[in-house]
Amino acid sequence: MNRRMALAVLALAGTFVSLYLYLYKIGKIGTLACGTGGCETVQLSPQSRFLGVEVALIGVIGYLLLLGLAVASLQPRFLGRSWPLLGLFVATGGAFFFTAYLKYLEFFVIHAVCRWCVVSAVIITIMFVVAAVEWRRAREVESTG
Repeated sequence: MNRRMALAVLALAGTFVSLYLYLYKIGKIGTLACGTGGCETVQLSPQSRFLGVEVALIGVIGYLLLLGLAVASLQPRFLGRSWPLLGLFVATGGAFFFTAYLKYLEFFVIHAVCRWCVVSAVIITIMFVVAAVEWRRAREVESTG
C-alpha cells in the first residue's frame, strides 16, 4: 500500500514539473528557474515537439494518466488485483523509454540539458521500478490467494 501511495505522489510531482514546463512553453511563465540556460535551450528546440505536440503537454497528460491509475490501485476493491498495477507497469515502461529517447536528444542532438527534464526522468524511472515491483508482488498474491 505504501508503494502504491508513493506512485501516486510521484505522479503528482511529475504532473507539477510537466505543467511548469508547459506553462513556460505556452508563454504563461517568463523564465524557467534553471540556472544554466539549458532548460530554455531544450524547451525552445525543434525537438520539444513530438508528432506536432509539445513534449511538456505529453508529460502533463501522461502523468495525470499515471496518477489516475495509481489512485485506482489504492482503492480497497483493487488491492488484491494486479491489473491496475499492470496498467501502471506498462504505462511507466512506455514513459521510461520515451524519456530515454528524449534524454538522447538532449545529449546528442540539442547539446543541452534541462534540469527539470532530468527531475522528470528520475521520477519516471523510480515509478517504473516501483510499478514493476508492485505488479510482481500483486501477481504472486493473486496466484497464492
